[in-house]
Amino acid sequence: MAVEHLITEDVRLRIEEAIQAAELGTAGEIRVHVDSLCPESVLDRASYVFEKLDMHLTEARNGVLIYVSVDDRKAAIIGDVGINVLVEQDYWNSTLQHMLNTFKTKDVVTGLLETVDAVGQKIKALFPILPNDQNELPNTVTVGHHHLKKKKKQ
Repeated sequence: MAVEHLITEDVRLRIEEAIQAAELGTAGEIRVHVDSLCPESVLDRASYVFEKLDMHLTEARNGVLIYVSVDDRKAAIIGDVGINVLVEQDYWNSTLQHMLNTFKTKDVVTGLLETVDAVGQKIKALFPILPNDQNELPNTVTVGHHHLKKKKKQ
C-alpha cells in the first residue's frame, strides 16, 4: 500500500490531533513519521529520522519518535536520552509489540492513534508540564524522505 493512500489528509489530521491531546499536561514531545519502505535497519532509519526532525534538541531531551515503514512492515519507537533513563527497560519494546499487534488485528491508523495515546500517558507521568512550557517540536506527521529537512553544509 502506498503511504499516500494510508496517510490521507483526514488521517494526518486525526494523528496530529492525537499528538496534541497526548502532549497536554506534559513537557514531553511526540512525533510520528511514516515511510513506504525502510532501506536499512529499522532502528538505524528511526535514529536518522529522529535526528533529521531535530528531536534531540528539546531542552529536557524528552522527545519520542513513532516510526512506521508501511510496505515492509517495519516499525520502531525511540526516545531521547532524557526519557530513556526514566522508562522501564522493556517499555519501548512492549509498546512497539502492542502497536504491531494492533496493526494486525485492527489497522495501522488505529495502531498509531493508540500508541500516541499510550506514549502520551507515559510521558505525562515522567515529564509533567512546567510553568511557561512551550511546544518545542511541531505536532505534524511527516511522511517519506521529502519531509526530512536537509542540513545546511558548514
